[in-house]
Amino acid sequence: MGMFIREDPGYDETVRQVGFDRYKQLLNIRFGQWWKVNLLTLAGFAPLAAGIVYAIGVSSVLVLFPCSILGGMMAGPFLAGLYDAILRGLRDDPTPWRDAWVRAWRQNWRGSLVPGAVLGLMAGLYAFMAMLFWWAETPPTLGTVALYLFSLLLVLVLCALYWPQLVLFDQSPAIRLRNCLLFCVKHFWRVMGVGLLQLAYAAVLVLFAPWSLFLLPVTGAWYIVFLAQLLIYDQLDEALQIEERHE
Repeated sequence: MGMFIREDPGYDETVRQVGFDRYKQLLNIRFGQWWKVNLLTLAGFAPLAAGIVYAIGVSSVLVLFPCSILGGMMAGPFLAGLYDAILRGLRDDPTPWRDAWVRAWRQNWRGSLVPGAVLGLMAGLYAFMAMLFWWAETPPTLGTVALYLFSLLLVLVLCALYWPQLVLFDQSPAIRLRNCLLFCVKHFWRVMGVGLLQLAYAAVLVLFAPWSLFLLPVTGAWYIVFLAQLLIYDQLDEALQIEERHE
């Protein structure tokens, strides 16, 4: 039925499954498409990653800021394309992936520049702070590390809720942020669980680098975005009427 999973007897691919069967069904149908979009997304994030690595290498915040902001602006439309592809899969949109990706780029590139810049800046700052912890002669306190991880958790939660709205609806940033806050209040534990899952995924990539980098072309960005969106999709659909508005 899906990646690394034997097909179940009586499985009907034409019927939308639920629970873990839905996870397997989507991997079986959409893996190839999402993998290709993932490669494009990694290419879009390459300038951001290179800029952050260079800024850390020269230990300069003055270099970090422009590199992170410009790199994030370049990465924003690619991330929007990835979220669009994932959400199309979750609502069983039949549009060919190339056409959908080009359409997502055309519709969202302007709106994703500023969020991409903010995301790039946050990524640069968190990476730089992590290296400061590593270089420090005195290890950071447990409270400092906890505050660092908690703030990163909030950023990941915000991304998981903000970017779907960006690619799905024509709204102002203020409305999207308000929706994020209301959704977090209503579905607090589920949202926090999704955030912790993303944080754990990022931690694995960082702690096992550079060997984990070999996984990027396979799982990269698409898998954790898919998993996070799958876990909150029903609640998002209920709150935003996604499938009703995109029939």
